[in-house]
Amino acid sequence: MYPKEVEKLLPLVQKPGRYTGGELNSIVKNKDEVALRYAFCFPDSYEIGMSHLGIKILYSVANARPDVWCERVFAPWHDMEAQMRQNGIPLYALESGDPVKDFDLIGFTLMYELCYTNVLNMLDLAGLPIRAADRHDLTPIVVGGGACACNPEPMAPFFDVISLGEGEEMYDAFFDLLKDCKARGADKQEFLREAAKLPGFYVPSLYDVSYHEDGTVEAVTPRDGAPATVQKQVISDLDKVPYPEKFVVPYLEVVHDRVTHEIMRGCIRGCRFCQAGFLYRPIREKSPDTINDQCRALCDATGYDEISLSSLSTSDYTKLEALLDKLLDWTIPEKINIALPSLRVDNFSDSLMEKLNKVRRSGLTFAPEAGTQRLRDAINKNVTEDEVVRTSRMAFRGGWTAVKLYFMLGLPTETPDDVAGIADLAQTVVNEFYRNPDKPKGKGVTVSISVASFVPKPFTPFQWEPQDTRDMLLEKQKLLLSSIHTKKINASFHKVDVSFLEGVFARGDRRLSAAIEYAWRHGCKFDSWDDSFQIERWEEAFRACGLDPLFYCSRRRDFSEVLPWDHLDFGIRKAFLQKENEKAHRSETTPHCRLQCAGCGANKLNGGNCDALRQSLVS
Repeated sequence: MYPKEVEKLLPLVQKPGRYTGGELNSIVKNKDEVALRYAFCFPDSYEIGMSHLGIKILYSVANARPDVWCERVFAPWHDMEAQMRQNGIPLYALESGDPVKDFDLIGFTLMYELCYTNVLNMLDLAGLPIRAADRHDLTPIVVGGGACACNPEPMAPFFDVISLGEGEEMYDAFFDLLKDCKARGADKQEFLREAAKLPGFYVPSLYDVSYHEDGTVEAVTPRDGAPATVQKQVISDLDKVPYPEKFVVPYLEVVHDRVTHEIMRGCIRGCRFCQAGFLYRPIREKSPDTINDQCRALCDATGYDEISLSSLSTSDYTKLEALLDKLLDWTIPEKINIALPSLRVDNFSDSLMEKLNKVRRSGLTFAPEAGTQRLRDAINKNVTEDEVVRTSRMAFRGGWTAVKLYFMLGLPTETPDDVAGIADLAQTVVNEFYRNPDKPKGKGVTVSISVASFVPKPFTPFQWEPQDTRDMLLEKQKLLLSSIHTKKINASFHKVDVSFLEGVFARGDRRLSAAIEYAWRHGCKFDSWDDSFQIERWEEAFRACGLDPLFYCSRRRDFSEVLPWDHLDFGIRKAFLQKENEKAHRSETTPHCRLQCAGCGANKLNGGNCDALRQSLVS
């Protein structure tokens, strides 16, 4: 529970439930009976963090050990932070109310580049030096993980250790090592040297980075016995990996207030812009029986009335309809809704629509990503306009009157015709609604198009591509709006300044840490929130640190260039990514993994195994 002195602050802040703890299913242990205390930090607000599946899984896994107590910590909102600083209250963990600085291990989930300043702010609010080199004691050890760990270099000076890959099994050895070092009085440097020998753990301070005169990376050189390459770790069998029997149930509404269940990892599609599609390979599926049993247990333990079946492409789960049959047997009588995010237009079937009609209806969302077939082929989306129209027709005949379509602007090889093609495709979907003889009387159609700005990411075929400048993206947004000729189509755009900053840090190097620290010290935090984002402060930070942000985001990189993340191995062969990049510029597609293995190399992380590889051999 929260510290006693916090009680007087709660009436002074919005949403005090963010800071009280004590929720249903939260785990409280006797701190005198554990060997390690672990503060699991999410560098965003409570509502965002409590919606994140990864923190729920690792919270449960860590607390399954009787010698470890894992507690949750979220970034306090501006009003609460001001009160804490004014009253001398350090950052604390929700379960015990104890100061974070007193924990043995402080872990941060790095899911988005624009949370970086919040990491620094939370360390400072905890009363700790923000740079690893200034924290001399063995504990607390500050460790980071998550999607952005694939290129942690801009944040490397702030972390003692970075974990690469899936943490359910790899952290046991890490806990054991820290526990042993504490028991025998080892110092921090000894622990770090030993941690660097554990599979999947990267210790940035044991690697020296040198640069060419043109600013590109010359080499990343390990020392003190650290490996030349650190390889991410993966879970082999999702049916056997620990999964929470309970979720902590928040007192206030969060972003995804429901049971979220992961049904598969990885993606078969190979969309060339999609980092997650490559980072989470090899493809592994969980069995319908396991999913069904775990979903039922979670609903019983939490009281939630909605289940979201989560994956990068839910309709690519091979046993989806069999799974839905099992789930619907008990969710319909108990009035529990089932949500299927990440559906694809090329495998949305009549039978799947029939099953969706048995539960509460929500809008349908699909992602064509590009407006013309040439550009969809260049990004390897492997979706045709006919498939978009067929799926829309099916949905409208099934009674849906709202469809949301996701697109991107700024994709490699994009032309003005491709931009206008987004409006044309949306108009085609509108027209299909009015061709339906059974359309609901008195109801119109709404086609919403959500348009993101393309950001090149590490470990994708487009990791070498330049990102469109802000002016280029704004011009394309204007062109798209001018190409829409009906109020039936609603368009929304991601902010280009936010995408610009995301692009800088996605492919950045260690020198950017100076700009991150400068921006934070001058007031930047909660950068992913519109009302907190300050692009002027960031531009000032880059100037003050002598850094050109366009060098990182809008420069085409040569295939021979040493990339800041080349010493980290996420399983995808660089030669494969280069080949896919070259095919993109010829608008050539690559079949998805179940049709033909493209040899990405990710199966080496799983003993040569990949569910999609086995399925492609069978077919």
